[in-house]
Amino acid sequence: MAALPPSLESRRAQMFPELTAAQIARLERHGKRMRTHAGEVLVEPGGIYRHLMVVLSGSIEVVRPGLSGEELVIVHTANHFAGEMSILRGASSVIRARVREEGEILAIEAEQLRAIVQTDAELSELFMRAFILRRVGLITVEQGDVILIGSRHSAGTLRVQQFLTRNSYPHVNVDIDSDANVQALIERFHLSIDEVPVVICRGRVLKNPANEELAACLGMNPQVDAARIHDVIVIGAGPAGLAAAVYAASEGLDVRVLETNAPGGQAGSSSRIENYLGFPTGISGQALAGRALVQAQKFGAVVSIASEALRLRCEPPLHTIELSDNTLVRGRSIIIATGAAYRTLSLENLSQFVGAGVYYAATQVEARLCKDEEVIVVGGGNSAGQAAVFLAGSCRQVHILVRSDGLADSMSRYLIRRIEESPNITLRTRTEISALAGNGSLERVTWRSESGEETRRIGHAFLMMGADPNTPWLADCVALDAKGFVKTGPDLGADDLTAARWPLRRAPHLLETSAPGIFAVGDVRCGSIKRVASAVGEGSVCVLLVHRVLSG
Repeated sequence: MAALPPSLESRRAQMFPELTAAQIARLERHGKRMRTHAGEVLVEPGGIYRHLMVVLSGSIEVVRPGLSGEELVIVHTANHFAGEMSILRGASSVIRARVREEGEILAIEAEQLRAIVQTDAELSELFMRAFILRRVGLITVEQGDVILIGSRHSAGTLRVQQFLTRNSYPHVNVDIDSDANVQALIERFHLSIDEVPVVICRGRVLKNPANEELAACLGMNPQVDAARIHDVIVIGAGPAGLAAAVYAASEGLDVRVLETNAPGGQAGSSSRIENYLGFPTGISGQALAGRALVQAQKFGAVVSIASEALRLRCEPPLHTIELSDNTLVRGRSIIIATGAAYRTLSLENLSQFVGAGVYYAATQVEARLCKDEEVIVVGGGNSAGQAAVFLAGSCRQVHILVRSDGLADSMSRYLIRRIEESPNITLRTRTEISALAGNGSLERVTWRSESGEETRRIGHAFLMMGADPNTPWLADCVALDAKGFVKTGPDLGADDLTAARWPLRRAPHLLETSAPGIFAVGDVRCGSIKRVASAVGEGSVCVLLVHRVLSG
């Protein structure tokens, strides 16, 4: 049995619990007994983990394949079970399960497992906790047959790292600038240094793969019938979208979630959220999103990652979404939860430094790139404050740049106090970046303040100011305000409804757009409060309104 990381060793019993006779008896009616034979492979990496396997006799070994061979993860003996989060997600397995000693198992199909976790509180807690901890363990060890070869100076490498990390996918990072084994990998797969990032995906070599290509190779998404008409399609898996998915799926609706990048949205890029109800010690945006994603999938929501909505067709009574892979998704109702993106600086050469010194997120992935260095955070909202406090823990100096006179009007008081008490955070008011410079990656930043311009040798700038809604893909389907945010409910005037040819006698519901059956929640909505709790509230309330539309 492989050793666990110290952070998980104390939770071994929860990762690999032993089922009681009573629990197995309850599971019997959901599964089918099957004989097993030594050496029989039950699931392969990249294959679909179709069953939860309760060992009744004999044993099953779980191994993690890698370039140097297999590494043993665990041996499941009688009364233990083999399985992890991939079963509920309908996604590909990340491990190999093989029979070590012949015997008998109780095989429980995915749909039956979902019924168990929805109806049996005790087994639900046991299985869900084990699944989550097992995935955490696979990620923490950083071993496996998915390898990212890249450079800390490469924007493409950072993009792929962010995609894999925020989607909780186990992988190995190999840096061409510091890893001693990189030359052997380059020779083995006939690569060139200038081709990074390269992903070795179960034997396939992907050179600077797009997120869609990576998701397909890794089997991140379940297979879905193209002709299926969903009760509700949620576009965007930030806090608002995930809340809507959880509540809709838990109430029996057929839910499809489409996410362009990774769960969490803008909140998912936050290092720590400390004022969200129920988490007194704080929680990272990625962890919060990960838990919500598991909840949605527990109740049966189908989540598709790297599925970008390119156009929304308003064609009642059904609505059609055109995706980036040229497929169509149809639903009886739509919830737009595409959120907003941080604004960019008006600098001609900004784009050449995005991912190579300029970042729009502050997580462990980005923090590793600037450890012990001097950094800049631009913005005066909570996201900027959270980033500054987080980065101050590992960076030599953090400069917060704001154009206003201070932070009091835009940031929570607890963050302001944290910033004031941090010796290595400097707040620079009435200050903005005026120039960026560097060869390939950011090397120098010039900022302008009331006292003039100053240039510093700084290679990392985090931009977290303002927000622009992700609505260009909506075209003329729903009414938008002057800034591009979606108008809903009371914000829709008579002119908006006339222009949209509103066909119903009733007025639009609270979160409904100018198109019947299409709703908007969270940061993408006109007049929304830019807080995680508010977004979650809107997502959950919206489901009640969806029910009214579907039943009407």
